[in-house]
Amino acid sequence: MSTKWFVVINPTSGNGASKKKWPEIYTELIHQNFDFEFAFTEYEKHSIVLIQNAIKQGFKKLICVGGDGTIHNFVNAVLSLNPNNLQEIKIGIIPIGTGNDWVKTYHISKDYKEAIKIIKAEKTIIQDIGKLQVTASGKEIYFNNLAGIGFDGYVVNKVHKYKNLGFLAYFTGAIVSLTSYKRSNLEITFNNTTLKGKTLMLLVGICNYSGGGMRLTQNPNSTDGLFDITFVDSITLFTILGNLRGLFNGTITKLKCVKNHKTAYLKVRVLDTQETYIQADGEIIGSGNFNVSLLPKAINFIVA
Repeated sequence: MSTKWFVVINPTSGNGASKKKWPEIYTELIHQNFDFEFAFTEYEKHSIVLIQNAIKQGFKKLICVGGDGTIHNFVNAVLSLNPNNLQEIKIGIIPIGTGNDWVKTYHISKDYKEAIKIIKAEKTIIQDIGKLQVTASGKEIYFNNLAGIGFDGYVVNKVHKYKNLGFLAYFTGAIVSLTSYKRSNLEITFNNTTLKGKTLMLLVGICNYSGGGMRLTQNPNSTDGLFDITFVDSITLFTILGNLRGLFNGTITKLKCVKNHKTAYLKVRVLDTQETYIQADGEIIGSGNFNVSLLPKAINFIVA
């Protein structure tokens, strides 16, 4: 069983592209001599149930056919189960999603044939993972790419309206949302440092890209045991429009209104009464106060 792969397909990823492409992906997996079983998700977070059952059955090699949200669910499935053989479990990705942000850090091709070749080679990296605990609900969520509160969560809450725009969905949602978003009053504590006041957003990054290819954290490293934090005091629509290239090449993080830090733990308090959304890997997970801690070298991903 340990040499056999378990494949989970999210048929809604990429506006239904996963479902349409699955017959070709299936054929290519057979062509590249994969021994595998597969299952389609049937409801939100069904992949968590499927993956946990597969691990209990002895599967150690997992393939995600989907986008950033599906990868996020894979990570939460594995770490919330916390199996004894955690270090033996490998996750490979065939990326089909709206943003496909996580795979950009590792140069995993969006061409399914190339992605399958990468999986077959089984080159792995043991990546750091974030653990986010929402104070009000007690919910614990793991994230593998980036989490945030404030404007970031506000955009994610709206972006489903623009999913048909593909990678531009997040950018379009951000520009539209700037005119209506009211800055949140936050207190962020880490490394004996406190940042307090009205802020556009706080980002907690592990990997390089988010929001459909934007680079909003300055110097993330997925294996250094530290989060890369971006704290934005305030920024106008005109400033963003004048720095569009900076959103995608990372120079936006060098503006005076942006503060950058490194830490392995932080505590966030919301000091006003408006609902302030928290997102993790592009998924809304709650609102209000939360703590974030880093789990060093927690998950084996198959990368290029």
